[in-house]
Amino acid sequence: MENKTVKAAILGAGTVGSGVYALAGMLSDEMLQKTGGSLEIKKVLVRDTKKERDGIPGELLTDCWNDILTDNEIQIIIEVMGGIEPARTYITEAILSGKQVVSANKDLLAEYGQELLRLAEEHAVDLLFEAAVAGAIPIIRPLKQNMTAGLLTEIMGIVNGTTNYILTKMTEEGMEYAEALKMAEAFGYAEADPASDVEGYDAGRKMAILGSLAYSSEVAFSDVYMEGITRITADDVYYAKEFGYVIKLVGIARTLGERLEVKVHPMLIPKEHPLASVRDSFNAVFVHGEASGDAMFMGRGAGKMPTASAVMGDVVTVLRNLLHDNCGWNGGIAYKKLPVMPMEETKSCFFLRLLVSEKPGSLGNIASVLGSNGVSIDQVVAKHTIHGANELVIITGSVMERNFNNALKTLEGMPDIEGVCAKIRVYREQRG
Repeated sequence: MENKTVKAAILGAGTVGSGVYALAGMLSDEMLQKTGGSLEIKKVLVRDTKKERDGIPGELLTDCWNDILTDNEIQIIIEVMGGIEPARTYITEAILSGKQVVSANKDLLAEYGQELLRLAEEHAVDLLFEAAVAGAIPIIRPLKQNMTAGLLTEIMGIVNGTTNYILTKMTEEGMEYAEALKMAEAFGYAEADPASDVEGYDAGRKMAILGSLAYSSEVAFSDVYMEGITRITADDVYYAKEFGYVIKLVGIARTLGERLEVKVHPMLIPKEHPLASVRDSFNAVFVHGEASGDAMFMGRGAGKMPTASAVMGDVVTVLRNLLHDNCGWNGGIAYKKLPVMPMEETKSCFFLRLLVSEKPGSLGNIASVLGSNGVSIDQVVAKHTIHGANELVIITGSVMERNFNNALKTLEGMPDIEGVCAKIRVYREQRG
């Protein structure tokens, strides 16, 4: 087999960039058999060329994007720098110049993925981004190819390793949120500023990408309802267990008639559900289709080498496409216009924890307020007495968010209610 060499440039030499460079070297002997050619990393774009980069020779470093853009030998751009700009500009210019692109940039793709995919199609170049969602887990390509005939109706994902690690510690060791977060920081699972993870923004970007691909309808990051885990307490976790549930930060994208529901929030998941057993920093995506049934994809959702493996998987595909003149079909372009439902119009079951006075009739008053707003009660347990108030734990039936919030507002103003301790959604199968 003739050995044809294709040259590439990596944009970014941080944790993932250095992992991609290392893995490209590890795969060099196999590349010919896998693709029909070999890969050479010719340049690596960095901000500071004087700074040493893990395992990357200094002579490959450049701080000038134009050196890469105008180099006709470089046919593949591997973007792992993150952020919106200058990544958006660089990828746009690369596509316009006829270069193939592989990206791991969830921020960019959640905001401008459809724009870039259309541009890539117009110029017959590849734009692949498996690493943008759930690290080493293959989910982008299955949604674009293998599952397109599955008539997908629901995607549920644990797509943030930091929050899953924190909730695992709270579940298995009884930790409070602050203690579990501190441990996540100590082990490198949480950034110095963890807001993107713990407030649900990271997961929200990934669900925007998955929702767009699964339903062929553009979902913007701003369309996704997001709620984080910072209010979850050890008591919530304890009571969830008593009811047979595990609390996870879950992203959901589902079809409801001719509309979409796309959201991220903490959720009580039945312990029998496959996602309930996903621990520590692992990610998992659970997919249901009318034709395909249920499928789950699970693995490391982040990290240097897991993410690099997803990036290099795309690079192998692009290299093969280049050598066999098959570039330009990317899939995943939205051709429908399904509106995303406002959160207040969606339906959920709720876990509600209240402090209620011991006055006669208090429970009846609560039931009356819930009932008048269309909120049914599936389960109710009176727990401990705290400073003269009863702790009441309720799980409701399915109810529209607007109605539940109206009931909650009334409850918060009642003299019988001494505190609303928690409000967490509960998963019930809701498809079609």
